[in-house]
Amino acid sequence: MKKLSQGSAFSVLQRVGRSFMLPIALLPIAGLLLGIGSSLTNVTTIQTYNLGSILGPGTFLNSVMQILAQTGNIVFANLPIIFALGVALGMAEKEHGTAVLSAAIAFFIMHQTISTLLAINGQLTEGAMLEGTVANVVGIRSLEMGVFGGIIVGLGVAALHNRFYKIQLPSVISFFGGVRFVPIISTFAYILVGILMYFVWPYIQRAIYSLGGLVLSSGYFGTFIYGTIERALIPFGLHHVFYMPFWQTGLGGSMVIDGQTIMGAQNIFFAQLASPATTEFSVEATRFMSGKFPLMIFGLPGAALAMYSVAKPSKKKVAGGLLLSAALTSVITGITEPIEFTFLFVAPVLYVIHSIFAGLAYMIMHILNVGVGMTFSGGIIDLFLFGILQGNDKTHWLNVIWVGLIYFAVYYFLFRYLIKKYNFVTPGREDDEADTRLYTRKDVNAAKEDKSAMIVEGLGGKDNLANIDCCATRLRVTVKDSSLVDDKLLKESGASGIIKSGSGVQVVYGPRVTVIKSNIEDYLDSIS
Repeated sequence: MKKLSQGSAFSVLQRVGRSFMLPIALLPIAGLLLGIGSSLTNVTTIQTYNLGSILGPGTFLNSVMQILAQTGNIVFANLPIIFALGVALGMAEKEHGTAVLSAAIAFFIMHQTISTLLAINGQLTEGAMLEGTVANVVGIRSLEMGVFGGIIVGLGVAALHNRFYKIQLPSVISFFGGVRFVPIISTFAYILVGILMYFVWPYIQRAIYSLGGLVLSSGYFGTFIYGTIERALIPFGLHHVFYMPFWQTGLGGSMVIDGQTIMGAQNIFFAQLASPATTEFSVEATRFMSGKFPLMIFGLPGAALAMYSVAKPSKKKVAGGLLLSAALTSVITGITEPIEFTFLFVAPVLYVIHSIFAGLAYMIMHILNVGVGMTFSGGIIDLFLFGILQGNDKTHWLNVIWVGLIYFAVYYFLFRYLIKKYNFVTPGREDDEADTRLYTRKDVNAAKEDKSAMIVEGLGGKDNLANIDCCATRLRVTVKDSSLVDDKLLKESGASGIIKSGSGVQVVYGPRVTVIKSNIEDYLDSIS
């Protein structure tokens, strides 16, 4: 792909959001390890279920569970540098390995510069700084910048990398040109950034605390607004940019756990999960997560059933298969876009209603003191690990079930009524006949190339592509001329939705999008 020189704000933001996906995708595995390990080494759990002989201290399984807990915990403890590496990888246009190495170097340099300035000015002694403003960052005593520090490094290094990775230096120092120049310029740049952050970050920190305090003090209404906005941003692919600061920084609150100040809603939950002293999870933290459970496990499957119930008799079998798959994806993995985009593009009013119900779900969970956290999805796996397995006394997870059943009924009857009243063309209500057949492996291999060619043509052809990547469910593309994008052709290729803003184009294919992207890259290589 040719280098992208300029792009709209939407295009840049969607690339930033996409770059968050790699570190975010790691969280479910880390949460799984931490959830299982912490739960099965918790003294209360062992005593409640009389498992002392199997899981008690000193047993083989106890050692295994401790390893799982600590290996999961180390990921959450080092999210800032993981985000630095992930963002640099996602935003770099070429030579990704150099960008990642440079980000690691820049991260160390920035924090060591800050640490040195703190030491010179006697600010590392106990009581010299406000509690929680200084922390150990990969072993360096530095300002607590959370994932913001990692994002600052990742974005800055990616910008330096994209500008200088092909630089040609005078022959005397030509050895240091090209990709070798990137870590060098990053080192000097982040000494300066470290100095700047030493003076600026304390003010930013206070502003974050103040904004976080405003959100927290707004109570249930603030939770409702948060949930509504988070869901409303899904079609634009900007939801990661919105919720991540609440999960990973002081914007989501702070709490002292086992003598250490923890900032960020998700960090607080997992620190409590790892702490044997936890008797009840902080609802002030989980208010930014628990609202997803009634929505994803119950509400959207209710919407899927409603769409199936109003499908034409001749198409019920085909529509049922598609909707059942999308509903199970929502319930198990928490990936909701296959269902959401199904009704977003045929009936936007349903998505508006859905976003409001999302905000209400967050607010209701907050009101009912549901303390169930999550890693990434909000599906049944997270509910089991971080709700059911932790016990109702700690999490009040039973409230998710009865609220969820109400959500299922409301979504089913409301969606069914609106679809029939306004004749929305949801799956199974189209005029065209469905073409059902069996395919051989040969057909599948041919279809891969045919579909890739169709998608490339729908995006305006190979020469119109400036950048192509994907997130969990969407192909994210930067094009040179958006007027060349053919929505009809893309929908024929299997897309459930297309979002365009400036040079940024998002094509929704669902969880199989990573395979589609790989096939497109193979196709582009074959015709180059």
